[in-house]
Amino acid sequence: MWKFREQLSYSGKLRRSIYENLRDDMERRLLKMALIDSYNRFRGNDVEYRFVEKSELKPKSKKMEKESKLFKTFLVIICENVVKDELKNYIRFYQENSVTKKNLEYFADFTLYNKFHKNLKYFDSPKSVDFLEKLLDIDYALLIQQDPTVRKKNRYSLTHFHVKIDWPIADAAETLAKGLRYIQNNLYEKGDKAARVLQNKLFEYYGCHHSVGGRRTAGLIAAQLLKHSDGICTVYVSSSESRILYRYSERGVSKFFLVQLTEEQLVPISETQGFHVDFLKRHYLYPGKKGYLAILEAAYNHTVHSRPPKDGKLRKIRPAYNWLGLKEEFLHAKMTSPHATPIPYSWVYATDR
Repeated sequence: MWKFREQLSYSGKLRRSIYENLRDDMERRLLKMALIDSYNRFRGNDVEYRFVEKSELKPKSKKMEKESKLFKTFLVIICENVVKDELKNYIRFYQENSVTKKNLEYFADFTLYNKFHKNLKYFDSPKSVDFLEKLLDIDYALLIQQDPTVRKKNRYSLTHFHVKIDWPIADAAETLAKGLRYIQNNLYEKGDKAARVLQNKLFEYYGCHHSVGGRRTAGLIAAQLLKHSDGICTVYVSSSESRILYRYSERGVSKFFLVQLTEEQLVPISETQGFHVDFLKRHYLYPGKKGYLAILEAAYNHTVHSRPPKDGKLRKIRPAYNWLGLKEEFLHAKMTSPHATPIPYSWVYATDR
């Protein structure tokens, strides 16, 4: 179970700071890869890019879409500490999928192994993120954590590729439901119907409909599993079907996606923030086929129904009640504008956009 910063030793606080800096820097790059680069790939291939609809960002939304190879998909796990060995039964990170030159040679399409040296996998190397991006092109999931093999403390490394999550959905749902006091012993103690509801609610807890599969399922299962880690962990999932980058962390659930803005919509945003429209264009917006593009984050919080009860008593399952609610929304600045702060911008429930 992770601790708040105030509960950490001085060295623990230092490690947390390094981890958060790494995560923030990595997140900016992942946003560009998943959203901006994907959009440009659609345009470069003269394929229409379908933007996320507002209804898809609301709790319990269910919408099936066709996946596209033009959208950059990935699963990246970043852990503050070393993932415990006892979790190897459910998350695959062994010697044979550790990041070494010998293991990378098995990738037929990965020619970078010829130039690989071990410093590339350490995130104090200037080329480490470039190396990660190239590996994401061909791999299923990557694990970043403290490297236990080096003497230097607080050195983060891309330690494993081909990471697979093998924890059953039923076990993940049971663990979550126990913590929230909906069950006491096992998932089926209140019957098959209640067990099915709790499994569906597991997906809702992480901002997905229970019908999703692939990386989104693996990502939310990983997030639930890694609650058993020492220290905080963050899971990033880029989904082609939803055109969303999901982030699961100690902060909760966030969804990042592209929105289109017209010239007329820029004026009220600029006036509210007290700067000129040109400043908004220069530091927040990307050129789009029709108007401008911006990266929007929808951040969610867990409702009283998906938080442990204060009295600790068992409670009834109420399927109709939402486990997730929209907390706030932000327009994010471009990677080239690190001084620009996120802009509050209500979009999901706005009727005039």
